[in-house]
Parts: sequence; structure tokens; C-alpha cells
Amino acid sequence: MENEFGVLARVAGLFSGRGFNIESLTVNEDPLDPTVSRIVLVTTGDEQVLEQINKQLNKLVSVIKVADFKDVETIDREMVIVKVSVDERIRAELDSIVNAFRAHVIDIGPRAIAVEVTGDSEKIRAFIAILRPLGIKEVVRSGKVAMARTVQPNTENHGAARSRNSD
Repeated sequence: MENEFGVLARVAGLFSGRGFNIESLTVNEDPLDPTVSRIVLVTTGDEQVLEQINKQLNKLVSVIKVADFKDVETIDREMVIVKVSVDERIRAELDSIVNAFRAHVIDIGPRAIAVEVTGDSEKIRAFIAILRPLGIKEVVRSGKVAMARTVQPNTENHGAARSRNSD
């Protein structure tokens, strides 16, 4: 999308006005082109609903390109920061969980520790679930960021094989 005032509000309005749910939403300025913002939006619906969403997004003047990742291999990540209540007994258990999930302790206090972890949605859910019995005080979770994988199965590889064989 063009990086201009009100674009995000128009996208959100499009969804709410038609009763579509946004499950996750992240927005950032493109580091390579500050005139562009990238929106990664996760939603669900049947084929007809998703097609309608795609068409409606493409009608917005500020939209440069809509990429539907439904049938595309992607790389996606989320980040979560979890603040956990701690005492001496919990600290050792928390340390082993942090190591197992390749997480990072980012803040330590006398009664709480904040831990950050990055990964796919399943890893984030599992991390939160395993910390829940320890006493979660607060959770802040980013939305999903995603991009298409560099090589897509059954597309680029087969095309490259054909061109080599035809020489």
C-alpha cells in the first residue's frame, strides 16, 4: 500500500463493513521504499469470501499489490513477550523452558521475568501453554509477518528442469 495517512483505517473499514474478521494484522514501512507500507493480514473464509476480500482490497486506490499466500509456500514468524511471576523454585524451571524454546530473557525483576520468543504460530502457542502453569502476568504478541519462499515447489524447479533439458 502507499504509505499515507488513513490507509490502514480504510483497510480495516473494508473488513468491518463487510463483516470479515481480521485474525492478525501487522503493518510497517518498507525499509527499501519509505513511500510504501506492507500490511500482512490474516483472515479466514471460504473460497468466495476470500475472492471477494481480494477484489475489494484491489479496488482501494492506495493498494499497490495484493498477494494471496493461500496456495503459496511461505516463511512466517510471530514474536511474543511473556512476563512470568517467579520465585527461586520457578527460576530454574523457567530457565530450562527458555533454553528449550531458544527464547531470550529480556527483563529480570525481583518477582517477574520477561521472556521473548520468535517462531511460527504453533511454537508461540506451545510456549504460552507451557508457561501458563508457572503464572503468566502479561502477554504481548505480535501479528504474523510473512513472505513467499524463494523457491516454490512444482513451479520454479520444474521450469528450470525443462529449460535445461531443451538445450
